Amino acid sequence: MFKINLSNEKIIILDFGGQYSQLIARRVRELNVFCEVKSYKINPEDIKKSDCKGIILSGGPNSVYIENAPRCNYQIFDLGIPVLGICYGAQLMAYAMGGQVCKTPTSEYGNTIVNFGRKSLLTKNISSKSTCWMSHSDYIAEAPEGFSVTAESSDCPVACMENEEKKLFGVQFHPEVNHTEEGSTLIKTFLYEICGCKRTWKMESFIEEKVKQLKEKIGNKKAICALSGGVDSSVAATLLHKAIGNQLTCIFVDHGFLRKHESNEVERIFKDEFNMNLVKVNAQERFLKKLEGVSDPESKRKLIGEEFIRVFEEEAIKLGYTDFLCQGTIYPDVIESGTDNAEVIKSHHNVGGLPTNISFSGIIEPLRDLFKDEVRKVGHELGIPKKLVNRQPFPGPGLAIRIIGEVTNEKLEILKEADAIMREEIESYKLSHSPNQYFAVLTNTKSVGVMGDGRSYEYTLALRAVDTSDFMTAKFSPLPYDLLEKISTKIINKVSGINRVVYDITSKPPATIEWE
Repeated sequence: MFKINLSNEKIIILDFGGQYSQLIARRVRELNVFCEVKSYKINPEDIKKSDCKGIILSGGPNSVYIENAPRCNYQIFDLGIPVLGICYGAQLMAYAMGGQVCKTPTSEYGNTIVNFGRKSLLTKNISSKSTCWMSHSDYIAEAPEGFSVTAESSDCPVACMENEEKKLFGVQFHPEVNHTEEGSTLIKTFLYEICGCKRTWKMESFIEEKVKQLKEKIGNKKAICALSGGVDSSVAATLLHKAIGNQLTCIFVDHGFLRKHESNEVERIFKDEFNMNLVKVNAQERFLKKLEGVSDPESKRKLIGEEFIRVFEEEAIKLGYTDFLCQGTIYPDVIESGTDNAEVIKSHHNVGGLPTNISFSGIIEPLRDLFKDEVRKVGHELGIPKKLVNRQPFPGPGLAIRIIGEVTNEKLEILKEADAIMREEIESYKLSHSPNQYFAVLTNTKSVGVMGDGRSYEYTLALRAVDTSDFMTAKFSPLPYDLLEKISTKIINKVSGINRVVYDITSKPPATIEWE
Protein backbone atom coordinates (compact mmCIF):
# COMPACT_ATOMS: atom_id res chain seq x y z
CA MET A 1 0.00 0.00 0.00
CA PHE A 2 1.28 3.49 -0.76
CA LYS A 3 -0.28 6.80 0.14
CA ILE A 4 -0.06 10.25 -1.31
CA ASN A 5 1.47 13.04 0.75
CA LEU A 6 0.82 16.37 -0.90
CA SER A 7 1.01 18.24 2.38
CA ASN A 8 3.27 18.13 5.40
CA GLU A 9 0.48 19.52 7.59
CA LYS A 10 -2.17 17.19 8.93
CA ILE A 11 -5.07 17.07 11.38
CA ILE A 12 -5.93 13.76 13.08
CA ILE A 13 -9.56 13.09 13.98
CA LEU A 14 -10.14 10.47 16.67
CA ASP A 15 -13.38 8.58 16.07
CA PHE A 16 -15.49 7.67 19.10
CA GLY A 17 -18.35 6.25 17.03
CA GLY A 18 -20.06 9.55 16.31
CA GLN A 19 -22.42 9.78 13.34
CA TYR A 20 -20.65 12.96 12.17
CA SER A 21 -17.00 11.81 12.27
CA GLN A 22 -16.77 11.75 8.47
CA LEU A 23 -18.47 15.11 8.28
CA ILE A 24 -15.80 16.66 10.53
CA ALA A 25 -13.16 15.32 8.15
CA ARG A 26 -14.96 16.70 5.10
CA ARG A 27 -15.23 20.13 6.69
CA VAL A 28 -11.49 20.14 7.40
CA ARG A 29 -10.66 19.02 3.85
CA GLU A 30 -12.97 21.69 2.41
CA LEU A 31 -10.82 24.24 4.22
CA ASN A 32 -7.75 22.92 2.34
CA VAL A 33 -6.23 21.08 5.27
CA PHE A 34 -5.43 17.37 4.98
CA CYS A 35 -6.83 15.15 7.73
CA GLU A 36 -7.24 11.48 8.61
CA VAL A 37 -9.80 9.70 10.78
CA LYS A 38 -8.22 7.30 13.26
CA SER A 39 -9.50 5.01 15.99
CA TYR A 40 -9.56 6.54 19.47
CA LYS A 41 -7.22 3.66 20.47
CA ILE A 42 -4.29 5.17 18.58
CA ASN A 43 -0.99 5.33 20.45
CA PRO A 44 -0.02 8.92 21.38
CA GLU A 45 3.52 8.17 20.18
CA ASP A 46 2.16 7.47 16.70
CA ILE A 47 0.41 10.85 16.77
CA LYS A 48 3.62 12.53 17.84
CA LYS A 49 5.61 10.85 15.05
CA SER A 50 3.05 11.92 12.44
CA ASP A 51 3.91 15.62 12.97
CA CYS A 52 0.20 16.49 12.96
CA LYS A 53 -0.78 20.10 13.58
CA GLY A 54 -3.89 19.37 15.61
CA ILE A 55 -6.24 16.72 17.00
CA ILE A 56 -10.05 16.69 16.90
CA LEU A 57 -12.06 14.37 19.15
CA SER A 58 -15.37 13.37 17.56
CA GLY A 59 -18.76 12.97 19.13
CA GLY A 60 -20.09 9.59 20.17
CA PRO A 61 -23.19 7.80 21.48
CA ASN A 62 -21.78 6.79 24.89
CA SER A 63 -21.48 8.42 28.31
CA VAL A 64 -17.88 9.06 29.35
CA TYR A 65 -18.50 8.06 32.97
CA ILE A 66 -19.87 4.54 32.32
CA GLU A 67 -17.76 1.42 32.51
CA ASN A 68 -16.14 0.45 29.19
CA ALA A 69 -16.84 3.84 27.62
CA PRO A 70 -14.47 4.48 24.69
CA ARG A 71 -11.58 6.55 26.04
CA CYS A 72 -8.40 7.56 24.26
CA ASN A 73 -5.01 7.54 25.96
CA TYR A 74 -5.03 10.69 28.06
CA GLN A 75 -1.40 11.38 27.15
CA ILE A 76 -2.67 13.09 24.01
CA PHE A 77 -3.60 16.05 26.18
CA ASP A 78 0.08 16.47 27.15
CA LEU A 79 1.64 16.32 23.68
CA GLY A 80 1.58 20.09 23.25
CA ILE A 81 -0.58 19.63 20.12
CA PRO A 82 -3.84 21.65 20.01
CA VAL A 83 -6.90 19.48 20.73
CA LEU A 84 -10.53 20.30 19.92
CA GLY A 85 -13.16 18.10 21.55
CA ILE A 86 -16.64 18.04 20.02
CA CYS A 87 -19.67 16.90 22.09
CA TYR A 88 -18.55 13.51 23.52
CA GLY A 89 -14.97 14.59 22.74
CA ALA A 90 -15.41 17.72 24.89
CA GLN A 91 -16.96 15.68 27.70
CA LEU A 92 -14.10 13.19 27.55
CA MET A 93 -11.58 16.04 27.76
CA ALA A 94 -13.36 17.44 30.81
CA TYR A 95 -13.61 13.99 32.43
CA ALA A 96 -9.94 13.22 31.80
CA MET A 97 -8.76 16.56 33.19
CA GLY A 98 -10.77 16.34 36.42
CA GLY A 99 -14.00 18.11 35.47
CA GLN A 100 -17.52 16.86 36.15
CA VAL A 101 -19.73 15.26 33.49
CA CYS A 102 -23.33 14.42 34.39
CA LYS A 103 -26.68 13.43 32.94
CA THR A 104 -28.48 16.57 31.82
CA PRO A 105 -31.63 17.68 33.66
CA THR A 106 -32.93 18.66 30.22
CA SER A 107 -31.54 17.07 27.05
CA GLU A 108 -30.69 19.39 24.18
CA TYR A 109 -31.43 18.29 20.62
CA GLY A 110 -31.61 20.56 17.62
CA ASN A 111 -31.08 24.29 17.11
CA THR A 112 -30.03 26.09 20.28
CA ILE A 113 -29.04 29.72 20.95
CA VAL A 114 -25.57 29.81 22.48
CA ASN A 115 -24.20 32.88 24.26
CA PHE A 116 -20.61 33.68 23.26
CA GLY A 117 -18.82 37.01 23.73
CA ARG A 118 -16.36 36.09 26.47
CA LYS A 119 -12.61 36.30 25.84
CA SER A 120 -11.66 33.22 23.83
CA LEU A 121 -9.07 32.10 21.31
CA LEU A 122 -11.48 29.62 19.72
CA THR A 123 -14.69 31.64 19.54
CA LYS A 124 -13.33 35.18 19.12
CA ASN A 125 -14.69 35.35 15.55
CA ILE A 126 -18.20 34.17 16.54
CA SER A 127 -21.17 36.50 17.15
CA SER A 128 -22.18 37.11 20.78
CA LYS A 129 -25.31 35.01 20.18
CA SER A 130 -25.37 32.30 17.55
CA THR A 131 -27.51 29.28 16.65
CA CYS A 132 -25.74 25.96 17.19
CA TRP A 133 -26.75 22.33 16.72
CA MET A 134 -26.92 20.40 20.00
CA SER A 135 -27.35 16.65 20.35
CA HIS A 136 -26.59 15.43 23.87
CA SER A 137 -28.12 13.98 27.02
CA ASP A 138 -24.94 14.42 29.10
CA TYR A 139 -23.22 17.71 29.78
CA ILE A 140 -20.14 19.22 31.39
CA ALA A 141 -21.46 20.36 34.77
CA GLU A 142 -18.09 21.73 35.89
CA ALA A 143 -15.07 22.56 33.73
CA PRO A 144 -11.68 21.20 34.86
CA GLU A 145 -9.22 23.33 36.78
CA GLY A 146 -7.27 25.60 34.44
CA PHE A 147 -10.16 25.82 31.93
CA SER A 148 -12.27 28.91 31.37
CA VAL A 149 -15.90 28.66 30.29
CA THR A 150 -16.35 30.78 27.16
CA ALA A 151 -19.96 30.06 26.15
CA GLU A 152 -23.21 28.68 27.55
CA SER A 153 -26.82 28.06 26.56
CA SER A 154 -29.96 28.13 28.68
CA ASP A 155 -29.62 24.42 29.50
CA CYS A 156 -25.87 23.92 29.07
CA PRO A 157 -23.54 25.72 31.52
CA VAL A 158 -20.41 24.76 29.55
CA ALA A 159 -21.13 25.09 25.83
CA CYS A 160 -17.46 25.98 25.24
CA MET A 161 -14.37 25.71 27.40
CA GLU A 162 -10.67 26.17 26.83
CA ASN A 163 -7.27 25.94 28.44
CA GLU A 164 -5.21 28.43 26.48
CA GLU A 165 -1.90 27.37 28.06
CA LYS A 166 -2.34 23.68 27.16
CA LYS A 167 -4.10 24.48 23.82
CA LEU A 168 -7.12 22.37 24.80
CA PHE A 169 -10.59 23.36 23.58
CA GLY A 170 -14.03 21.78 23.96
CA VAL A 171 -17.44 22.56 22.44
CA GLN A 172 -20.68 20.84 23.41
CA PHE A 173 -22.38 21.62 20.08
CA HIS A 174 -21.52 20.31 16.59
CA PRO A 175 -19.69 22.96 14.51
CA GLU A 176 -19.36 20.53 11.60
CA VAL A 177 -23.08 20.43 10.72
CA ASN A 178 -24.73 23.08 8.55
CA HIS A 179 -27.30 23.83 11.25
CA THR A 180 -24.56 25.51 13.32
CA GLU A 181 -24.57 28.97 11.75
CA GLU A 182 -20.94 29.87 12.39
CA GLY A 183 -19.53 26.37 12.68
CA SER A 184 -17.23 26.79 9.70
CA THR A 185 -15.82 29.99 11.24
CA LEU A 186 -15.00 28.14 14.46
CA ILE A 187 -13.29 25.29 12.61
CA LYS A 188 -11.32 27.82 10.53
CA THR A 189 -10.12 29.55 13.69
CA PHE A 190 -8.97 26.24 15.15
CA LEU A 191 -7.18 25.15 11.96
CA TYR A 192 -5.64 28.42 10.81
CA GLU A 193 -5.05 30.48 13.94
CA ILE A 194 -4.61 27.88 16.69
CA CYS A 195 -3.00 25.01 14.75
CA GLY A 196 -1.23 27.26 12.24
CA CYS A 197 -2.29 25.29 9.15
CA LYS A 198 -1.33 26.94 5.84
CA ARG A 199 -4.08 25.47 3.61
CA THR A 200 -1.76 23.41 1.43
CA TRP A 201 -4.18 20.54 0.59
CA LYS A 202 -5.02 21.38 -3.03
CA MET A 203 -6.74 19.05 -5.48
CA GLU A 204 -5.00 20.73 -8.42
CA SER A 205 -1.75 18.97 -7.60
CA PHE A 206 -3.29 15.61 -6.73
CA ILE A 207 -3.41 14.13 -10.24
CA GLU A 208 0.16 15.03 -11.14
CA GLU A 209 1.56 13.62 -7.90
CA LYS A 210 -0.61 10.48 -7.98
CA VAL A 211 0.21 9.68 -11.63
CA LYS A 212 3.90 9.99 -10.77
CA GLN A 213 3.50 7.60 -7.83
CA LEU A 214 1.53 5.10 -9.91
CA LYS A 215 4.18 5.05 -12.64
CA GLU A 216 6.92 4.47 -10.08
CA LYS A 217 4.93 1.75 -8.30
CA ILE A 218 3.79 -0.22 -11.37
CA GLY A 219 6.66 0.34 -13.79
CA ASN A 220 6.14 -1.84 -16.87
CA LYS A 221 3.88 -4.34 -15.12
CA LYS A 222 0.17 -4.95 -15.74
CA ALA A 223 -2.93 -4.04 -13.77
CA ILE A 224 -6.63 -4.83 -13.90
CA CYS A 225 -9.48 -2.74 -12.57
CA ALA A 226 -13.02 -3.70 -11.60
CA LEU A 227 -15.12 -1.07 -13.37
CA SER A 228 -18.70 -0.80 -12.12
CA GLY A 229 -19.69 2.36 -13.96
CA GLY A 230 -19.93 4.30 -10.71
CA VAL A 231 -18.06 7.54 -10.08
CA ASP A 232 -15.37 6.01 -7.86
CA SER A 233 -14.30 3.10 -10.06
CA SER A 234 -14.57 5.28 -13.19
CA VAL A 235 -12.25 7.95 -11.80
CA ALA A 236 -9.83 5.33 -10.41
CA ALA A 237 -9.65 3.56 -13.78
CA THR A 238 -9.15 6.80 -15.71
CA LEU A 239 -6.42 7.98 -13.34
CA LEU A 240 -4.62 4.65 -13.63
CA HIS A 241 -5.02 4.63 -17.42
CA LYS A 242 -3.42 8.10 -17.53
CA ALA A 243 -0.45 6.66 -15.66
CA ILE A 244 0.11 3.31 -17.42
CA GLY A 245 -2.03 3.34 -20.59
CA ASN A 246 -2.49 -0.06 -22.25
CA GLN A 247 -0.89 -1.86 -19.32
CA LEU A 248 -4.33 -1.55 -17.72
CA THR A 249 -7.31 -3.77 -18.51
CA CYS A 250 -10.73 -2.89 -17.08
CA ILE A 251 -13.32 -5.56 -16.41
CA PHE A 252 -16.87 -4.21 -16.49
CA VAL A 253 -19.21 -6.67 -14.79
CA ASP A 254 -22.73 -5.69 -15.87
CA HIS A 255 -24.92 -7.27 -13.20
CA GLY A 256 -28.02 -5.92 -14.93
CA PHE A 257 -28.98 -3.58 -12.09
CA LEU A 258 -27.80 -0.33 -13.64
CA ARG A 259 -30.36 2.25 -14.73
CA LYS A 260 -31.81 2.36 -18.23
CA HIS A 261 -29.12 2.72 -20.94
CA GLU A 262 -26.28 3.14 -18.40
CA SER A 263 -24.50 -0.07 -19.29
CA ASN A 264 -24.08 0.95 -22.93
CA GLU A 265 -23.07 4.45 -21.89
CA VAL A 266 -20.27 3.15 -19.67
CA GLU A 267 -18.96 0.93 -22.45
CA ARG A 268 -19.06 3.78 -24.96
CA ILE A 269 -17.21 6.27 -22.75
CA PHE A 270 -14.36 4.05 -21.64
CA LYS A 271 -13.91 1.88 -24.70
CA ASP A 272 -14.51 4.46 -27.45
CA GLU A 273 -13.71 7.85 -25.91
CA PHE A 274 -10.85 6.86 -23.60
CA ASN A 275 -9.64 3.95 -25.74
CA MET A 276 -9.20 1.65 -22.74
CA ASN A 277 -8.78 -2.10 -22.83
CA LEU A 278 -12.28 -3.00 -21.64
CA VAL A 279 -13.81 -6.42 -21.12
CA LYS A 280 -17.58 -6.27 -20.64
CA VAL A 281 -19.38 -9.20 -19.02
CA ASN A 282 -23.17 -9.43 -19.42
CA ALA A 283 -24.14 -11.29 -16.25
CA GLN A 284 -27.73 -10.22 -15.51
CA GLU A 285 -29.22 -13.71 -15.71
CA ARG A 286 -26.52 -15.05 -13.42
CA PHE A 287 -27.18 -12.40 -10.76
CA LEU A 288 -30.95 -12.80 -10.97
CA LYS A 289 -30.53 -16.54 -10.46
CA LYS A 290 -28.42 -15.86 -7.38
CA LEU A 291 -31.13 -13.62 -5.91
CA GLU A 292 -34.06 -16.00 -6.44
CA GLY A 293 -36.20 -16.13 -3.30
CA VAL A 294 -34.05 -13.54 -1.47
CA SER A 295 -35.91 -10.61 0.12
CA ASP A 296 -33.66 -9.44 2.97
CA PRO A 297 -31.79 -6.27 1.86
CA GLU A 298 -28.52 -7.08 3.62
CA SER A 299 -28.53 -10.57 2.12
CA LYS A 300 -29.08 -9.07 -1.33
CA ARG A 301 -26.14 -6.69 -0.87
CA LYS A 302 -23.81 -9.46 0.26
CA LEU A 303 -24.85 -11.91 -2.46
CA ILE A 304 -24.38 -9.30 -5.18
CA GLY A 305 -21.00 -8.27 -3.78
CA GLU A 306 -19.80 -11.88 -3.55
CA GLU A 307 -21.06 -12.77 -7.02
CA PHE A 308 -19.44 -9.66 -8.48
CA ILE A 309 -16.10 -10.89 -7.13
CA ARG A 310 -16.65 -14.40 -8.52
CA VAL A 311 -17.42 -13.09 -12.01
CA PHE A 312 -14.47 -10.73 -11.83
CA GLU A 313 -12.18 -13.61 -10.78
CA GLU A 314 -13.27 -15.76 -13.72
CA GLU A 315 -12.59 -12.99 -16.23
CA ALA A 316 -9.29 -12.04 -14.62
CA ILE A 317 -8.05 -15.63 -14.81
CA LYS A 318 -8.78 -15.65 -18.55
CA LEU A 319 -6.41 -12.69 -18.95
CA GLY A 320 -3.52 -14.58 -17.41
CA TYR A 321 -1.25 -13.35 -14.62
CA THR A 322 -1.68 -9.71 -13.67
CA ASP A 323 0.55 -7.90 -11.19
CA PHE A 324 -1.80 -5.34 -9.67
CA LEU A 325 -5.49 -5.05 -8.82
CA CYS A 326 -7.00 -1.54 -8.86
CA GLN A 327 -10.03 -0.74 -6.70
CA GLY A 328 -12.19 2.37 -6.47
CA THR A 329 -11.97 2.50 -2.67
CA ILE A 330 -12.49 6.00 -1.28
CA TYR A 331 -11.89 7.36 2.21
CA PRO A 332 -15.42 6.90 3.61
CA ASP A 333 -15.19 3.19 2.69
CA VAL A 334 -11.99 2.93 4.70
CA ILE A 335 -13.44 4.78 7.69
CA GLU A 336 -16.71 2.83 7.79
CA SER A 337 -14.96 -0.51 7.43
CA GLY A 338 -12.23 0.22 9.95
CA THR A 339 -13.62 2.07 12.96
CA ASP A 340 -14.27 0.36 16.26
CA ASN A 341 -17.58 1.86 17.37
CA ALA A 342 -19.61 2.93 14.34
CA GLU A 343 -22.74 0.84 13.87
CA VAL A 344 -23.02 -1.00 10.55
CA ILE A 345 -26.11 0.40 8.80
CA LYS A 346 -25.40 -1.45 5.55
CA SER A 347 -22.40 -3.33 4.26
CA HIS A 348 -19.77 -1.97 1.88
CA HIS A 349 -18.21 -4.22 -0.72
CA ASN A 350 -15.38 -1.89 -1.72
CA VAL A 351 -13.21 -2.78 1.27
CA GLY A 352 -12.19 -6.30 2.09
CA GLY A 353 -14.04 -7.98 -0.78
CA LEU A 354 -10.94 -9.10 -2.66
CA PRO A 355 -10.72 -12.02 -5.10
CA THR A 356 -9.44 -15.14 -3.34
CA ASN A 357 -8.38 -17.28 -6.29
CA ILE A 358 -5.98 -14.79 -7.90
CA SER A 359 -2.55 -13.79 -6.67
CA PHE A 360 -1.53 -10.13 -7.02
CA SER A 361 1.75 -8.56 -6.06
CA GLY A 362 -0.07 -5.44 -4.97
CA ILE A 363 -3.39 -3.63 -4.55
CA ILE A 364 -3.76 -0.17 -6.07
CA GLU A 365 -6.30 2.20 -4.50
CA PRO A 366 -5.52 5.59 -6.02
CA LEU A 367 -8.52 7.34 -4.42
CA ARG A 368 -8.16 5.85 -0.95
CA ASP A 369 -7.42 9.24 0.65
CA LEU A 370 -10.30 11.15 -0.98
CA PHE A 371 -13.90 11.96 -0.14
CA LYS A 372 -16.60 11.77 -2.82
CA ASP A 373 -16.57 15.49 -3.61
CA GLU A 374 -12.78 15.35 -4.04
CA VAL A 375 -13.14 12.31 -6.33
CA ARG A 376 -15.56 14.29 -8.52
CA LYS A 377 -13.04 17.14 -8.79
CA VAL A 378 -10.40 14.68 -9.99
CA GLY A 379 -12.89 13.26 -12.51
CA HIS A 380 -13.55 16.71 -13.95
CA GLU A 381 -9.81 17.38 -14.24
CA LEU A 382 -9.36 14.07 -16.08
CA GLY A 383 -12.02 14.99 -18.66
CA ILE A 384 -14.60 12.36 -17.75
CA PRO A 385 -18.04 13.53 -19.04
CA LYS A 386 -19.94 15.62 -16.50
CA LYS A 387 -22.96 13.35 -16.80
CA LEU A 388 -20.96 10.49 -15.29
CA VAL A 389 -18.82 12.46 -12.82
CA ASN A 390 -21.80 14.38 -11.43
CA ARG A 391 -23.99 11.32 -11.32
CA GLN A 392 -26.07 11.05 -8.18
CA PRO A 393 -24.91 8.54 -5.58
CA PHE A 394 -25.85 5.09 -6.83
CA PRO A 395 -25.52 1.98 -4.64
CA GLY A 396 -23.17 -0.80 -5.74
CA PRO A 397 -26.04 -3.35 -5.83
CA GLY A 398 -27.89 -0.88 -8.06
CA LEU A 399 -31.60 -1.19 -8.63
CA ALA A 400 -31.64 -4.52 -6.79
CA ILE A 401 -31.95 -2.66 -3.50
CA ARG A 402 -34.52 -0.25 -4.90
CA ILE A 403 -36.80 -3.23 -5.44
CA ILE A 404 -38.35 -4.18 -2.12
CA GLY A 405 -38.52 -7.93 -1.68
CA GLU A 406 -37.38 -10.52 -4.22
CA VAL A 407 -35.74 -9.20 -7.40
CA THR A 408 -37.15 -10.57 -10.65
CA ASN A 409 -36.59 -9.64 -14.27
CA GLU A 410 -40.17 -8.36 -14.50
CA LYS A 411 -39.73 -6.05 -11.50
CA LEU A 412 -36.36 -4.88 -12.80
CA GLU A 413 -37.79 -3.83 -16.16
CA ILE A 414 -40.72 -2.07 -14.47
CA LEU A 415 -38.38 -0.07 -12.23
CA LYS A 416 -35.95 0.82 -15.03
CA GLU A 417 -38.75 2.36 -17.07
CA ALA A 418 -40.37 4.18 -14.15
CA ASP A 419 -37.06 5.52 -12.85
CA ALA A 420 -36.11 6.80 -16.30
CA ILE A 421 -39.40 8.70 -16.59
CA MET A 422 -38.93 10.32 -13.19
CA ARG A 423 -35.38 11.43 -14.01
CA GLU A 424 -36.35 12.73 -17.45
CA GLU A 425 -39.27 14.78 -16.12
CA ILE A 426 -37.27 16.34 -13.27
CA GLU A 427 -34.42 17.23 -15.62
CA SER A 428 -36.75 18.80 -18.19
CA TYR A 429 -38.82 20.74 -15.61
CA LYS A 430 -35.89 23.14 -14.96
CA LEU A 431 -36.34 23.53 -11.24
CA SER A 432 -34.75 26.58 -9.60
CA HIS A 433 -33.11 24.15 -7.20
CA SER A 434 -32.71 20.57 -8.34
CA PRO A 435 -32.74 17.86 -5.63
CA ASN A 436 -29.35 16.39 -4.80
CA GLN A 437 -30.66 12.86 -5.31
CA TYR A 438 -33.87 11.48 -6.76
CA PHE A 439 -35.01 8.02 -7.78
CA ALA A 440 -37.90 5.56 -7.83
CA VAL A 441 -38.45 2.56 -5.56
CA LEU A 442 -40.62 -0.40 -6.54
CA THR A 443 -42.38 -1.45 -3.35
CA ASN A 444 -43.57 -4.96 -2.67
CA THR A 445 -47.10 -3.65 -2.10
CA LYS A 446 -49.91 -4.20 -4.57
CA SER A 447 -53.16 -2.28 -4.48
CA VAL A 448 -56.47 -2.19 -6.32
CA GLY A 449 -56.90 0.36 -9.08
CA VAL A 450 -59.11 1.17 -12.03
CA MET A 451 -57.48 1.10 -15.46
CA GLY A 452 -59.92 2.00 -18.19
CA ASP A 453 -63.12 0.12 -17.38
CA GLY A 454 -61.41 -2.72 -15.56
CA ARG A 455 -60.05 -3.51 -12.14
CA SER A 456 -56.28 -3.69 -11.72
CA TYR A 457 -54.12 -5.10 -8.95
CA GLU A 458 -50.61 -3.79 -9.52
CA TYR A 459 -47.50 -2.51 -7.75
CA THR A 460 -47.16 0.75 -5.84
CA LEU A 461 -44.18 2.87 -6.89
CA ALA A 462 -42.53 5.29 -4.43
CA LEU A 463 -40.73 8.43 -5.59
CA ARG A 464 -37.86 9.76 -3.47
CA ALA A 465 -36.08 13.14 -3.77
CA VAL A 466 -33.87 14.74 -1.13
CA ASP A 467 -31.93 17.94 -0.52
CA THR A 468 -28.58 17.49 1.19
CA SER A 469 -25.04 18.83 1.18
CA ASP A 470 -23.30 15.81 2.64
CA PHE A 471 -25.71 12.81 2.27
CA MET A 472 -25.29 12.14 6.00
CA THR A 473 -28.40 14.14 6.81
CA ALA A 474 -31.10 15.03 4.29
CA LYS A 475 -34.53 16.64 3.97
CA PHE A 476 -37.15 15.49 1.52
CA SER A 477 -37.32 17.82 -1.45
CA PRO A 478 -40.66 19.67 -1.84
CA LEU A 479 -41.14 19.00 -5.55
CA PRO A 480 -43.96 21.02 -7.16
CA TYR A 481 -47.33 19.27 -7.17
CA ASP A 482 -47.76 19.72 -10.91
CA LEU A 483 -44.40 18.01 -11.50
CA LEU A 484 -45.32 15.10 -9.22
CA GLU A 485 -48.67 14.79 -10.98
CA LYS A 486 -46.99 14.75 -14.41
CA ILE A 487 -44.51 12.07 -13.31
CA SER A 488 -47.25 9.94 -11.76
CA THR A 489 -49.54 10.20 -14.79
CA LYS A 490 -46.80 9.38 -17.25
CA ILE A 491 -45.55 6.38 -15.27
CA ILE A 492 -49.01 4.86 -14.85
CA ASN A 493 -49.86 5.43 -18.52
CA LYS A 494 -46.60 4.07 -19.91
CA VAL A 495 -45.30 1.48 -17.45
CA SER A 496 -47.22 -1.75 -17.26
CA GLY A 497 -47.41 -3.17 -13.72
CA ILE A 498 -47.86 0.07 -11.75
CA ASN A 499 -51.23 1.57 -10.81
CA ARG A 500 -50.31 3.78 -7.84
CA VAL A 501 -47.51 6.31 -7.22
CA VAL A 502 -46.66 7.77 -3.79
CA TYR A 503 -44.10 10.39 -2.70
CA ASP A 504 -41.76 9.80 0.26
CA ILE A 505 -41.67 12.88 2.52
CA THR A 506 -39.43 11.42 5.24
CA SER A 507 -36.14 13.11 6.07
CA LYS A 508 -32.84 11.52 7.18
CA PRO A 509 -32.85 10.86 10.07
CA PRO A 510 -35.07 9.05 10.98
CA ALA A 511 -35.10 7.36 7.56
CA THR A 512 -32.12 6.59 5.35
CA ILE A 513 -32.03 8.04 1.84
CA GLU A 514 -32.28 4.60 0.23
CA TRP A 515 -35.15 2.37 1.29
CA GLU A 516 -32.90 -0.67 1.73
